[in-house]
Amino acid sequence: MEPVIVRNLRIGEGIPKICVPLVGATKGQILKEAEAVADIPADFVEWRADWFEGALHIGQVRDVLHMLRTCLKEMPLLFTFRTASEGGEKHIGAKEYENLLKAAIVSGCVDLADVEVFMGDALVKGLVSTAHGAGVKIVASNHDFEKTPPKDEIIRRLVKMQGLGADISKIAVMPQDEKDVLTLLAATEEMQRQNTGGPVITMSMSGMGVISRLCGGVFGSAVTFGAAGKASAPGQLSVRELAGVLKLLHRAGCAPTG
Repeated sequence: MEPVIVRNLRIGEGIPKICVPLVGATKGQILKEAEAVADIPADFVEWRADWFEGALHIGQVRDVLHMLRTCLKEMPLLFTFRTASEGGEKHIGAKEYENLLKAAIVSGCVDLADVEVFMGDALVKGLVSTAHGAGVKIVASNHDFEKTPPKDEIIRRLVKMQGLGADISKIAVMPQDEKDVLTLLAATEEMQRQNTGGPVITMSMSGMGVISRLCGGVFGSAVTFGAAGKASAPGQLSVRELAGVLKLLHRAGCAPTG
């Protein structure tokens, strides 16, 4: 598959990339987290805007985006508002969600935007069109905090994201037992082998699923998420821990994504 290129980063090629979520509640906390990224081995940053106290006010969101763009310099920025139904911090209506995403996409500050695929096909297609017109890449996503769907269903959701025009497809699932982790990795491997679309990001959450964050690249996952401070999802490790393991796997000859 072809890598997705944002600034100087090639997602889907070589060692899996490490993304650091920013989860501060205030502008000051967010800026402090962003400044700390310069000292850790991260490839790009995700602003989890749903953690921000002013997330439902577009003007305040724009202010933070401009602040982040200045602080991060040439490091790519992914904008995400994770809805409460998919494990996020705030409830939001579909129209409000769409308007917020559009404002972030056209701000000139973000390189990628996360769009939850189950917000509806028309909404997703509209945001994809807006993003591509603005030179922004779309990460279509789905997060299941209750269970791990069967392998065929995981693949169906990822393929659906590709069909809606997403540049990168992402799914995170909750394991109930060890077999669920294997199910997630098997689905990832099949997506990589089929090579029908852009890069995929997959992860099994919680402590049981940590192994998927470490070795997902061997099976075809292009990105793993690591915490610089507070974790944004169950089972998330620190960036330094992740970077060490990924380098070790690479040196050992384990096949990376791409």
